[in-house]
Amino acid sequence: MKSVYACACWPSVLLRGAIFLAFWIVLTLGNPNDLFVGVIAAIVATMTSLYLLPAREGHISLMALVKFATHFFYQSLIAGFDVAKRAFDPRLPLRPGYVQFPCKLAQGPARNAFCALSSLLPGTVPVESDQSGVVLVHCLDISQPVAAQLIEDEVLFSRIVRRAGDDG
Repeated sequence: MKSVYACACWPSVLLRGAIFLAFWIVLTLGNPNDLFVGVIAAIVATMTSLYLLPAREGHISLMALVKFATHFFYQSLIAGFDVAKRAFDPRLPLRPGYVQFPCKLAQGPARNAFCALSSLLPGTVPVESDQSGVVLVHCLDISQPVAAQLIEDEVLFSRIVRRAGDDG
């Protein structure tokens, strides 16, 4: 494992530490008496997270993140309305089943994060992924273009994180 001290990943390290400290503050309801222990806990949590998931050199595209978040929010609203419409329809027009989605993200943290985000969309849940990149997704209606939508989402998601040396 590359040493954190020799890494140009300090923004990532500081961001993780800030998130852990913010989480501590939320848990303790901002009690100033607990702040010293919170700083120690945040440092230990950050070191542990770096050991378990080392920081990588690269950057996050803020514009791509905003585009993805906007798209994701819109898709969540549309999917939520669709699920609600189906739930309140007396005929309950469901055609549940599985669709295969050819994911181009490398197996690992990026694909896992994408699948976790995809599971937040109403009506779809990624259930497994194989070595070749095919993700099996359970959906409420297999007649809908679920795989096509996931491909579009994946393209937007893949633009968020670029590793050092990537083109584009």
